[in-house]
Amino acid sequence: QVQLAQSGGGLVQPGDSLRLSCAASGSTTSNSATGWFRQAPGKEREFVAAIRWSGGSTHYADSVKGRFIISRDGAKKTVLLQMNGLNPEDSAIYYCAHGDGVILSSIRSKSTYYYWGQGTQVTVSS
Repeated sequence: QVQLAQSGGGLVQPGDSLRLSCAASGSTTSNSATGWFRQAPGKEREFVAAIRWSGGSTHYADSVKGRFIISRDGAKKTVLLQMNGLNPEDSAIYYCAHGDGVILSSIRSKSTYYYWGQGTQVTVSS
């Protein structure tokens, strides 16, 4: 059983930065991964970024590559999402998610992740 607690988010202006945090409690297994997804009003929940706990490989959606950075702190069981160069299209509710036994080919799929955080609102507006 894994519980995820999110923090961060808020209202920022275009071009600003924000950092989201996802703290995990409970036990994890090998080949686990933590990902970030987002959902804007009227849209499907979409993949943003993910990181594998073993090896630390990172994966990004094309829309955020070069602007967002996902990282992990193993000692704190925390995954961070540093979001730079935010624009209004990044506005959404952001969710962190955790899955065990994740294979690379499915790391961008929502169905890969069993545990989900509570979500946090990110609004980018001038």
